[in-house]
Amino acid sequence: MTDELLGRHKAVLPDWLALYYADPLEITHGEGRHVWDAAGNKYLDFFGGILTTMTAHALPEVTKAVSEQAGRIIHSSTLYLNRPMVELAERIAQMSGIPDARVFFTTSGTEANDTALMLATTYRQSNQILAMRNSYHGRSFSAVGITGNKGWSPTSLSPLQTLYVHGGVRTRGPYADLGDADFIAACVADLEDLLGHVRPPAALIAEPIQGVGGFTSPPDGLYAAFREVLQRHGVLWIADEVQTGWGRTGDNFWGWQAHGQNGPPDIMTFAKGIGNGMSIGGVVARSEVMNCLDSNSISTFGGTQITMAAGLANLNYLVEHDLQGNARRVGGLLIERLRAITAQVPEVREVRGRGLMIGVELVKPGTEEANPDAAAAVLEAARREGLLIGKGGGHNTSALRIAPPLSLTVAEAEEGADALERALRSIQ
Repeated sequence: MTDELLGRHKAVLPDWLALYYADPLEITHGEGRHVWDAAGNKYLDFFGGILTTMTAHALPEVTKAVSEQAGRIIHSSTLYLNRPMVELAERIAQMSGIPDARVFFTTSGTEANDTALMLATTYRQSNQILAMRNSYHGRSFSAVGITGNKGWSPTSLSPLQTLYVHGGVRTRGPYADLGDADFIAACVADLEDLLGHVRPPAALIAEPIQGVGGFTSPPDGLYAAFREVLQRHGVLWIADEVQTGWGRTGDNFWGWQAHGQNGPPDIMTFAKGIGNGMSIGGVVARSEVMNCLDSNSISTFGGTQITMAAGLANLNYLVEHDLQGNARRVGGLLIERLRAITAQVPEVREVRGRGLMIGVELVKPGTEEANPDAAAAVLEAARREGLLIGKGGGHNTSALRIAPPLSLTVAEAEEGADALERALRSIQ
């Protein structure tokens, strides 16, 4: 049946639509932190639909909210008042940390970032954007134009002029050998130098932890130091929280809070986990920035009632069950366990991350050279061990990406670590 479905997939969908595994997997249902395929095989899910299944598969509170809302009305568009949309916007505005915040809902993180770019360039009357090397911000024409990862940027054409800044990858690049304070100082000096050569940009967009880039991040405080420079030049800060938001990093509810010494971002984007699989994205911005557009706009599907009902139920569950705290506790245990089991695996260069957002970077033994073949082999071996993980990284996709639902238990973390250890040993 899988072969038959794969043939149909190839016949009608684009060649560039990536599939994991040599023998692609059809997932038919899930529960908690587990999913099952069409052949009945059970897997521990350590990737959550690319960080979208944030709380749990088939979470009763979310499925109940979706079912009840579907029985009333599914959709009406933003041309009409929408109580679930207002209620979720109120919650997110209050939790964002951005003063006098306004919220606009979209259907994805890509669309959220696209909207943030429109707001920033309109507000600042500039089409110049600063972005981070190794970054990823989505699939739209403008989002691809600010993505600093060639594996996910299929065209150099763009409506924007993009300049790439140092700092998103702590352990590679020209400043890797510096201590944290000196690393930040060097990156800030580079930013200052760059701004001296160009017309004032509209904004800097940055992921607090780079997702597709392999869960890399700078030292805490880098973007706070950047913000001090940006504010002097009137440049906005856009925090892309599509993957880092909602407590996944454990230490903070938003990734930007690890860099918040000079205040919150001017604009923040979100998506993925808030919908627990439903299609929700959005932008939060200071009112003067959000309201800078001088023409009408709507969102046909952004903020539709059924997705807002899911988001509200999911957010309530997340907060009431302190899943941020669980990500901190269980994620901390999992990171230490992975570091212990990979200490004697020569293909593992680094285990990094925070909370339940963990990267394992693979290299050719004895070198700093990326090893995408090993990453692909471990992905396959982990599946055979009943574990689903992701992969990424700006250096030839050589990092394993681990991001389970935030309700992961200690026992499941141990089970996943054991499975990953066997997968890593199998490639030696």
